[in-house]
Amino acid sequence: MKQQKRMLRVLADNKGFNPKVLKALGKRLKVGIIDADLLDHGTRHPNLALEKIAGYCKSLGHEVRLICDYNELDIQLPFFPDSCDYDVLCLAQVFKFTKRPKVIDFLIKNHFIFYGGTGFLAEFEDDVKQLPNLPHEVEHHHPDYTLYDEYIQKQTGGDPKLIKRRFDDYVSYSIGFTTRGCIRQCAFCVNRELKKVVPWSPVSEFMDPKRPRIYLWDDNIMAAPAKVFKKVMEDLQATGKPFQFRQGMDIRLMTDEKAKLFAGVKYYGDYIFAFDHYRKDDAHEWKQVEQTIRGLEIWKKYVTKETKLYVLVAFDGLDYQDIEGAFWRIKILMEYGCLPYIMRFEDYKKSQYKTLYTQLARWCNQPSFFKKMSFRQFCIRNEEYHQGIQQPVKNGKYPSRLKFPKGFTPKPTFCACYRAMIEFEEEYPEIAKKYYDLRFEDLKDTFKNRKL
Repeated sequence: MKQQKRMLRVLADNKGFNPKVLKALGKRLKVGIIDADLLDHGTRHPNLALEKIAGYCKSLGHEVRLICDYNELDIQLPFFPDSCDYDVLCLAQVFKFTKRPKVIDFLIKNHFIFYGGTGFLAEFEDDVKQLPNLPHEVEHHHPDYTLYDEYIQKQTGGDPKLIKRRFDDYVSYSIGFTTRGCIRQCAFCVNRELKKVVPWSPVSEFMDPKRPRIYLWDDNIMAAPAKVFKKVMEDLQATGKPFQFRQGMDIRLMTDEKAKLFAGVKYYGDYIFAFDHYRKDDAHEWKQVEQTIRGLEIWKKYVTKETKLYVLVAFDGLDYQDIEGAFWRIKILMEYGCLPYIMRFEDYKKSQYKTLYTQLARWCNQPSFFKKMSFRQFCIRNEEYHQGIQQPVKNGKYPSRLKFPKGFTPKPTFCACYRAMIEFEEEYPEIAKKYYDLRFEDLKDTFKNRKL
């Protein structure tokens, strides 16, 4: 019995998941699955690789369980590995900033755990090509969508409303990649292993008939060969289920044929594209801008549904020009009736304008604010809340100047939002004059009259 509970030491390299170890033992094992991101800070999405590993292990007859708390492992190092109740442990980590307890690092160092994921990029000198991939038979195994059920039950008590609000992506979607690879090789992206787009998994490989919707993690579906793109769209449409591509799609590759296909399918939620470039002083950058505008022109001919574009900031620079570039792209998207979603590269924290980056994201990433208020109005509304006052909204328009009621004694300090706005305006009044008062409602669908 003691031998059954003794954790197996992975004698070779424990980077990535090695199914040969499980097959060679020929006995029923107890497999513990660890989602490091989930246990540290929570995640919106389930870890698809772990669901595939769980599905594969169960197909071999092994007992599989998601670790809901590190304390459950009950690892006592003086008595390790006899103190561990699992035969095999598998850990995945997506984000580099995720924190792990020291005992997990001990297991990794001493080859007592399989581990992988982009969160370990630093260990591979940021070379994504060195990251271990799932073996073919695991990568193309049907995911075990029940893996997170126990965790969700513990977090919500089974409350359907709470499950819907916090874990909808875990319980309502089939998840997969119909294609892999990207032609762009962007420096900020971790998916740079495949330099072309290739077919990956048929929809049937990861679809659960009981789940109402599908979402796709394809790296760049727009760069797929025309026949592949059409086949993927037809297969998704044939399921009868609404679906969504979650990555920012490459609108620079938009064609009339692709736009027509998107317009005719059962799409769920916002269409999401990307608008990463803005620099006019770089010929390559400006070409990307022109291709983005051309893609938007084609898109608007066929699709009226709400469309969102990721706006990358703090990557090409951390100065006032990057802030201006963000506002410039926001203005263009307003004119096309599209919503911006600010994606802050991690270096934004090093910028003197880090608070302004945060306020831009707060404004743009909440459509209920963005659609009704200019950036100035948004910041003023925040300051009103800070001061405990509220100016009236007249004719559907929010105040564009901060006014205090007669006899009111304002607080001696401004809120972070208002302070960031006025400090940048004092430093760069021309940029503020050009962009602070633009409103989505005023510019929406005026793109026919615009000039680059």
